[in-house]
Amino acid sequence: MFPGVGTIINILTIVSGASLGVLVGHRMPLRTRTLLTDVLGLVTLLGAASALIPLWSRRYVDAFPQGWSLLVILGSLLLGGLIGSALKLENKLDSLGEKLRIRFKASSDSPFVEGFVAASLLFAIGPLAILGSISDGMGTGIDQLILKSTLDFFAAMAFATSLGWGVAVSALPVGIYQGVWTVIGFGLGEVLSGYQIDAMTIVGGLMLVCIAFKLLNIKTVAVGNLLPALAIAPILALLVHSI
Repeated sequence: MFPGVGTIINILTIVSGASLGVLVGHRMPLRTRTLLTDVLGLVTLLGAASALIPLWSRRYVDAFPQGWSLLVILGSLLLGGLIGSALKLENKLDSLGEKLRIRFKASSDSPFVEGFVAASLLFAIGPLAILGSISDGMGTGIDQLILKSTLDFFAAMAFATSLGWGVAVSALPVGIYQGVWTVIGFGLGEVLSGYQIDAMTIVGGLMLVCIAFKLLNIKTVAVGNLLPALAIAPILALLVHSI
């Protein structure tokens, strides 16, 4: 097999799962699709809780001076939010989703953009996307991406049932994101320590909470503007670890 095959499989599972979800979704009444969206919000909260577990792990806590483990997360989100807001990433992501909606001839009242944004973040956030892609690039196996692909298939099917074709199109940014990590793995090997992966995972978990809140109509947070925090988290973790 060649580097990147795991991501290709992942893309295919997202598209196929979303396509199946759209075909089934059109035959469901609105109240059923609304209920499914609420279920997705709850499941996303569950995924977020799983991603937050490393916050209390010994590997993560012991990597920093006492009391700094939470400050690393706070600093990453604040810096990431400032950068994302300055760059207007949320608006640009929505604009990209809108252009894709027009390109794919989805109606203006469809949840295309919401599906694209939510699914893109959901499928890209988490340790499997990073670790699996790096492992794929290093040629040490695609087991992690196969597991991620299986989970993404069912998640895409469930999301697309209520959020439409935007979920399928999310395979594009996911493919690019994981492709970058595959290249990193191919050229540099293991570039992140365990505690750095933990910091990124925790930040991603909090972003998943924001996505869940939006799906449940609790609170709308500009998650797109927080995306730089995913890149800042491992860097800030390294700096604090070096103190």
